[in-house]
Amino acid sequence: MNIKNVYILDDRAILYINGEDAKEFLQNLISNDINKVSDINSCFSSLLTPQGKFLYEFIIVKHKSGYILDCEKPQVEELFKQLSLYKLRSKVEILNLSNEFVVAAFSHEKFLTFDKAKDQPGCTIKYREDPIFLDPRNKQLGARLIINLEKLYLSLKKLDLHDANLKEYYSFSHKLGIVPKDLNKLQNKLFGIECNFEELNGIDFKKGCYVGQENTARIKLKNKLSKRLFPINVINGKLHEGESIYNNEIEIGKVLIDNDYPFALIKFLDKNFNEKVDFKTKEASISIRKPDWIN
Repeated sequence: MNIKNVYILDDRAILYINGEDAKEFLQNLISNDINKVSDINSCFSSLLTPQGKFLYEFIIVKHKSGYILDCEKPQVEELFKQLSLYKLRSKVEILNLSNEFVVAAFSHEKFLTFDKAKDQPGCTIKYREDPIFLDPRNKQLGARLIINLEKLYLSLKKLDLHDANLKEYYSFSHKLGIVPKDLNKLQNKLFGIECNFEELNGIDFKKGCYVGQENTARIKLKNKLSKRLFPINVINGKLHEGESIYNNEIEIGKVLIDNDYPFALIKFLDKNFNEKVDFKTKEASISIRKPDWIN
């Protein structure tokens, strides 16, 4: 990313969770440890089904007396409803502040120019009263600023950041191997651990119980992880959601996201998976690369 570029993430939404029981409420639900979240650190996490399947992902940022959830806009209404179902008698307030706040992303290099910035994923500082944090999934994705929409452009001007094409950010994220959008296409299709959430700092195996914890821990402890979510590059042709991927007529995966930034669930341990060869679907020739941050 260019050090002066900023990307207005208009596909992101903001939930705010506040109240006496907010911390305990989140801790009992999410795949990460809420105790990692403080004024100087943010975390990436997910909400899974009781079976451990993927439902929602989000970044959690401490803000005032509560927590901001930075999530994908097409998921925000359902996430709000899901959290409200779990609320029961908890002393928790859940607010959708998506019409008031906006998320902007900029480079890792720019983040390191700020006072008190540390070169570690999740590092969080304040610009005036607004949180800026290095993406807790992977610091190569750069930093994010969550700010009131009314203050956005004046703040960007003062920070010497210039609005750039959002597609550049999406393409960078896809190339890095991290899903930038269309998360709804993954719901109930794969386990959270198959989304590479461990490598993206989104699962804590030492915390107590949370929704989906049993199967997630079993897959990890029994070394049963045989499929992972990998980015697809289309060489020619057209992809279709749900179709199989083949190497010499042997199925090695399935297309889950077929739009501009495609991903597939791949049998990465299968002897027929070879990153050096091209793969086929019904109408396309594709290549698949394991992200560098996966061992």
